Amino acid sequence: MTNPSRSKSWQKLSTHSQELRGKPVTIASLFVADPARFERFSTRVGEVFLDYSKNLLTGETRSLLLALAEEAGLREAIAAMFRGDVINRTEGRPALHVALRTPLPNASLKVGDEVQNTLNKMEAFVGRVHRGDWTGCTGLPIRTVINIGIGGSDLGPAMVAEALRYWHVEQLSVHFVSNVDPVHMRETLANADPQTTLFVIASKTFTTLETLQNASLARRWFLDNGGDLAQVAQHFVAVTANVPKAEAFGINADNIFPMWDWVGGRYSLWSAIGLPVALAVGMPKFRELLHGARLMDEHFRDTPFERNIPVLMGLLAVWYSSFGGASSQAILPYSQSLNLFPAFLQQLEMESLGKSVAIDGSPVSGVTGPVVWGSAGTNGQHSFHQLLHQGTHLIPADFIGIVNSQHTADSDQHSHLLANCFSQSQALMQGKSEEEAYRELINQGRDEVTARALAKHKVIAGNKPSNTLMLQQLSAQNLGSLIAIYEHKVYVESVMWHINAFDQWGVELGKQLGEKLYGALTATTPCSAFDGSTNGLINHCRK
Repeated sequence: MTNPSRSKSWQKLSTHSQELRGKPVTIASLFVADPARFERFSTRVGEVFLDYSKNLLTGETRSLLLALAEEAGLREAIAAMFRGDVINRTEGRPALHVALRTPLPNASLKVGDEVQNTLNKMEAFVGRVHRGDWTGCTGLPIRTVINIGIGGSDLGPAMVAEALRYWHVEQLSVHFVSNVDPVHMRETLANADPQTTLFVIASKTFTTLETLQNASLARRWFLDNGGDLAQVAQHFVAVTANVPKAEAFGINADNIFPMWDWVGGRYSLWSAIGLPVALAVGMPKFRELLHGARLMDEHFRDTPFERNIPVLMGLLAVWYSSFGGASSQAILPYSQSLNLFPAFLQQLEMESLGKSVAIDGSPVSGVTGPVVWGSAGTNGQHSFHQLLHQGTHLIPADFIGIVNSQHTADSDQHSHLLANCFSQSQALMQGKSEEEAYRELINQGRDEVTARALAKHKVIAGNKPSNTLMLQQLSAQNLGSLIAIYEHKVYVESVMWHINAFDQWGVELGKQLGEKLYGALTATTPCSAFDGSTNGLINHCRK
């Protein structure tokens, strides 16, 4: 397939964007012109509702974006993923994260069997821990679980476990350690009892430096506090594809859960990488999470593009990045439970879309993935929202709200939260003119000269685009659907930009250089093997 950026639809969108900028068109004016705009630019599936009416797009814009999707072969690209075709071309692999929650009729029977067998193994293990049948070295039940991983083996499960904290089982405390900085592990261990602590080591290769360093520190802590090597297997389990390495660490083969090369790390929370989530909330809730993702998989696969949430969100991202000059994307969940969601999406989007070479090996012709950032509302309103409102950058924002709080006794306070969410998206769109600011100041009793001077500083341009995603409630099922939306959105973007969303060679380079630099830091002679800055920093630290 040819690069979509050289298609007729791409050229039409380029012309259309220039024409739109040349007209006095604002998002607010589009609502005035079309009283039914909200209904025409919103869609839903299950308990997930998307309002994308506060975007700078007309009916013509949407039609052109949908035409681009067709000309770019998005329909076939979606079918290829669900068939299990090799779509990760640089590594010669399929990308079968959807097979972890949606049976693929054309994929091999072995994949389906492996998924179900792993879920059954997880269920049996979680049941033993929850019932107290799995005990530590002194016969006491497990009370603390510490997941040791990094990247996709940490961000996804940590985010989900935090989001579903309301449903955590009472008898377990679940923690996540990822940073190789020993402070992270030591502070987590400070409140743990070695007799009742279970470690989950999550590493596909069982060679990831940060994970192995933390796992070794955890094992030393266990041995230094009364344990012995023969008892390591009672306190350590693993999620890995490298069984021999895990066994050499001291983990019993029966307690090693599989990982597969057809699932990338940032897409793997649905697999045994989600074991700490299942331990935290129980297997029924974990299966609800999978079911929610499956609902979104089916929506993405089967729903016409004009009502397809991931497709629409992906096309809008391309619209702003490739035709509007936007270089970043704000993720604003108005839910404290989703406070780790922006960090999770940073990896999902930026590791997937941070590419400068197209699938055919040619340089990309424009920008690819945006810089993803954000935080939970309402905190962001008192920090970076100032830049969103009055800064000069174009930063599309995704607001994520929950209709019904699980804390029903605090419904009035939850209404304040939703009011803030809606008012921020309204303010981004509507802004405030100099004349409006001037009238406000006059009404406050300011004299005309002062009001005219100060009004210039209170102007808010408005016309800033945003989506609003609403979940009826923050359940495991709806969380699964929300995550799957962004997974599929990323795939849509990668097809439009003609890049591979499933490799990450830039990450590998950092790992390779890190190994060499570790040797230099621990050597006894002055370092001169690298560039002047790196040599200087190493020698500075060794003095």
